[in-house]
Amino acid sequence: MHVASTADNGEVGTETKFRFEQRGDNVSCAYAGGAVVSGFLMGRLEGDVLRFVYVQTDHEGRLDAGESRGDLERLPDGRIRMIENFHWFTRSGEGRNEFVQLLGA
Repeated sequence: MHVASTADNGEVGTETKFRFEQRGDNVSCAYAGGAVVSGFLMGRLEGDVLRFVYVQTDHEGRLDAGESRGDLERLPDGRIRMIENFHWFTRSGEGRNEFVQLLGA
């Protein structure tokens, strides 16, 4: 997946790429790119909602973490879109990101 739109206080961006893996209702994802050096999330799928926690490092040496709710939907072309509402644990703020499945993924 990639980021289609991002919150002003978020760290992910259009250069950040996400590689999701699902086993039953358990979902994990490694991600990197742009401001993010390395990130990982772990969550559970509940119908069309993915609830997860994330941890990531950036190029400034910050280690941050938070939690999210991702609402999933299928686009007309078959790809998946996730609208993520996140809340930081390690800094103040919350926001909204939109992720879209990459073509051919």
